Amino acid sequence: MASATVHQLVVLLLALALPAAMSACTSEVFPSGKTYVTCQDLLQLGAALHWTYYDDASGPSLSLAFVAVPAAPGGWVAWGINPTGDNGMVGTQALLAFVAGGASSSASTPTVRTYNITSYYAVGAASTPIAFPADGLAADVGSGGRIRLYATLQLGKGMEVVNQVWQVGSSVTRGAPNVHAMAPENLAAMGELVLTVGAAASPPAHAGGPSSDRSSSWPPSGRQIPRAAGTHRVSPTAHVVLALLGFWAMVG
Repeated sequence: MASATVHQLVVLLLALALPAAMSACTSEVFPSGKTYVTCQDLLQLGAALHWTYYDDASGPSLSLAFVAVPAAPGGWVAWGINPTGDNGMVGTQALLAFVAGGASSSASTPTVRTYNITSYYAVGAASTPIAFPADGLAADVGSGGRIRLYATLQLGKGMEVVNQVWQVGSSVTRGAPNVHAMAPENLAAMGELVLTVGAAASPPAHAGGPSSDRSSSWPPSGRQIPRAAGTHRVSPTAHVVLALLGFWAMVG
């Protein structure tokens, strides 16, 4: 009887601990040279934002990697900052990435675009200028079909807390991203990001990767996990899970 009770307790603890152990922040491994001070698991759409915030004589800047899985093969992912004071989509200065050619394409390098979102209608096939100058716009495809979108944004003076919006879509037609779903999790994909959580002393000589377009940003509150990209890290929760599994094996 006691053994059965212990087993039930361990199962309950595992059910509570496993989601945190599977955090997108702790599992991501970036290419060499891509490192960030901190990471936040976003509360909707299984996305994560990795970033480093700099504020020096030239003004504040944000080096970031946004990671998400498109809503369907051949779809797109996007992240942006809404500087209007609104917490909705309109006004967002967005970065968007998709694999050119859609689900049937053999291309491995996603296309990166920038959009100033001015309405709830679909955007076009060409980038539009955004409010924040961007360097190092690039993207790649990680395991599980995740698109990883990279950029370094030059922000306005005093920008330390921003409204972030992110999204995923299921399809692209002739180079133009189609409208995303209107499910509750899509409509709730927005929030506040405290940039200074990821503060660093000074930007590297070449912050960001290959250039491509311009960008934007705004994320919701979530669990912030400092992590150096490109290194393997086992979270404290994962250690707890492993310990529980070991204990269960001994009492079983």
